Amino acid sequence: MIENNVRERIINVLIKHPEGLTLLNISNLIGMNRVTISKYVYGLIAEDMIYQKKIGPAKLCYLKKMIK
Repeated sequence: MIENNVRERIINVLIKHPEGLTLLNISNLIGMNRVTISKYVYGLIAEDMIYQKKIGPAKLCYLKKMIK
């Protein structure tokens, strides 16, 4: 239950920020530890819902599929 809530919050944050966000940005906006957020983000990447793109030294996360 908590896991689904975190996943939904990550997806909602990425919907609001189509320009992409780093793991640190996501963790700050959600108010959770970056390491914890990375676990969920990598799970969403494995499910093909999020992708990462390296921009300079940063990896930005983007929502792959628009979820309504």
